[in-house]
Amino acid sequence: MEKIIQNGTIVTATDTYKADILIQDGKIAAIGKGFDPGEAEVIDASGKFIFPGGVDPHTHLEMPFGGTVSKDDFETGTIAAAFGGTTTLIDFCLTNKGEPLQSAIDTWHAKSKDKAVIDYSFHLMIGEINQEVLSQLPDVIQQEGITSFKVFMAYKNVFQADDETLFRTLVAARELGALVMVHAENGDVIEYLTEKALEEGKTEPIYHALTRPPELEGEATGRAAKLTGLADSQLYVVHVSCSEAVEQISAARSKGLNVWGETCPQYLVLDQTYLERPNFEGAKYVWSPPLREKWHQDVLWNALKSGQLQTLGSDQCSFDFQGQKDLGKEDFTKIPNGGPIIEDRVSILFSEGVEKGRISLNQFVDIMSTRSAKLFGLYPQKGTVAVGSDADIVIFDPEAERVISAATHHMAADYNPFEGMKIKGEPVSVLSRGEYVIKDKKFVGKKGTGKYIKRAKYGNLLVNEESAALQSSKS
Repeated sequence: MEKIIQNGTIVTATDTYKADILIQDGKIAAIGKGFDPGEAEVIDASGKFIFPGGVDPHTHLEMPFGGTVSKDDFETGTIAAAFGGTTTLIDFCLTNKGEPLQSAIDTWHAKSKDKAVIDYSFHLMIGEINQEVLSQLPDVIQQEGITSFKVFMAYKNVFQADDETLFRTLVAARELGALVMVHAENGDVIEYLTEKALEEGKTEPIYHALTRPPELEGEATGRAAKLTGLADSQLYVVHVSCSEAVEQISAARSKGLNVWGETCPQYLVLDQTYLERPNFEGAKYVWSPPLREKWHQDVLWNALKSGQLQTLGSDQCSFDFQGQKDLGKEDFTKIPNGGPIIEDRVSILFSEGVEKGRISLNQFVDIMSTRSAKLFGLYPQKGTVAVGSDADIVIFDPEAERVISAATHHMAADYNPFEGMKIKGEPVSVLSRGEYVIKDKKFVGKKGTGKYIKRAKYGNLLVNEESAALQSSKS
């Protein structure tokens, strides 16, 4: 059925204007005024913003970690995402050394099959690099449309890869048109500091942060950026949490390197003191990189405003406090890393960013949707409100106020790290390819309607334009 959205204010990464939207066959068919409603459903968006659906570039749904599995799967995770205004997410496939890459991809297809209520895609972890792995990468890109590879520089003896693996992945990505993502922390030094802390009987959650200091994130970020320059490739640094990492990304970009940075809402509004909460409550805030001292928040906000950081991922990886997080009661290294974030990503960015004057409305759209769509080969199908784009639309009430709470969220975890936080602005209705998933703040979608999206190679036109501008700064 056709839909016409009337009387709203359309906001994209570049423009803000009043117009109506005609939706046909899941696409935006026209933008203008005076459409004949005919048999179409007319949606009144008076007083509301119309945003492109959010693109969350960083999620871990039903992910095995530390002897357990993250609580939200592709059903609960995507429902929560939709409530929060996200209509596309990209989840991480974990690989096993010595096994075909396709087996990991097949595992993630099985996890997501007939569950998702919004569209989704995958990144692929690279844990080792050799001729056999290299020979599989073209098929991963061509057949699966997976055009981003993640390398861990941390989690020694679990996920961590060495510098040769990172460098050879960067070289391959340059040749194949893929984007390399890094978890940038110095895993070797973290391992030493962790062992030392445990030997000294330091087992509380706060030592998760104290054994992963910001210097180690900055060092790894700088190392990855330099290897990217040497490989003449492209790099995306996930979950940037501190000034030291921002400085390295900024320095690399000032030299014309294709280095991009993502931060997460938890680093923008929470700080290291949360890990000191009594009665093991600090375990709720254990993820990696850890929360930092509060002053880093201003650095991150300024980096978003100035474009040194470009995107906001949730790093959704939820675990129950009771029964999962408490696996580490006697040893902080056994606390599963991650938190339930996906539902509040968009609203926190709006409330703390736009409402408090830290970023503009157009920057908000770019950060929560458009830039990720461009970097990860989804644009212009996703990430904008334009004729021909998928009708992934968020009707957003900028005046609505609510208090974040586990009692009302839609994630499966038994706590919310932002518990009690007052925010302004929330999605009212959310459409995925022209069909309601959320209508008047109620879930009306259907399990399994979300589609797997094959993505284009890195380097679409608009990303290349920015890269060209960066390259010209070299000369």
